[in-house]
Amino acid sequence: MQAATLFAYAFVSNVALAVLPHEPAVIWYSARLGVWPTLIATAGTVAAALVDHRLFAPLIKRASRRRSESADPGPVAGGLPGLFTRAPFAILALSGLTPLPFFPFKALAFTTGYPRGRYLAAVAARCLPRYALLAWLGIAVRLPTWLFALSFVLLMIPSLRVLAWPRQRAS
Repeated sequence: MQAATLFAYAFVSNVALAVLPHEPAVIWYSARLGVWPTLIATAGTVAAALVDHRLFAPLIKRASRRRSESADPGPVAGGLPGLFTRAPFAILALSGLTPLPFFPFKALAFTTGYPRGRYLAAVAARCLPRYALLAWLGIAVRLPTWLFALSFVLLMIPSLRVLAWPRQRAS
């Protein structure tokens, strides 16, 4: 039952523009299930990535195509989009090592038409090492329940701010 709950939570916390933090859940369950949460959470994340790719990739690609048809193409994009076109798998996989949210990388993959199978493999390569470290932390350090609750609340603050307080327009 705990494995199914973790799988469902990993799915919900990674699908679309999810606002739920998955790190405390992986640490919590690894203290109870050992290293299995690494594989369970990875499977839930890859399932979420599959749903995202099937549902959102066509929509984002279509919107990107419309924008490029109606706008001046301008100079070739540099920076992350330029780097992404040269090494998409590496960018997606290594994004798990950054504190940055994943959705900009996801949007790049969808906009460029990155193939589903490679995208899912990159997502697995991105989250498996991260979840393994979180599982190790959950096994090595026994944290009290109140600390998990506090970390969950702290990790929710940026998402709640975006959802609860819409930005005011400058006049």
